[in-house]
Amino acid sequence: MNNRTNERLLNLAVEIGQTCDRLPNTRFGNQIPDQLVRSGTSPGPNYEEACAAESRKDFIHKISIALKELRESYFWLRLIVQSRLIPDDLSILVDECRQLLRIFGKSVTTARRNDPSGKAWRHHS
Repeated sequence: MNNRTNERLLNLAVEIGQTCDRLPNTRFGNQIPDQLVRSGTSPGPNYEEACAAESRKDFIHKISIALKELRESYFWLRLIVQSRLIPDDLSILVDECRQLLRIFGKSVTTARRNDPSGKAWRHHS
């Protein structure tokens, strides 16, 4: 992972924030923004922490958190699209989230496989 990943995560967070600001002021529309903003802005800082990890176990833990938050964001984005809560075409944003999910998923898998101790925290999904 690299600076390009940092930028992609930052852009994802910005786009998610702007999307949340466009959600309607309805009971349903008001339930999503807080959840999506939290999950959508979390992967970037967790990735930054992973880049400065003190151990492989710490790296795997931080990347796993970022992956979990990306999964949640992906769900909320698909809910917005499927519910037609805003008229905007969110396909690029949803696709970017999906691509980042794949990158982080592969990174977690690779880091766990390469853990020489075999004791890295494992999450069974």
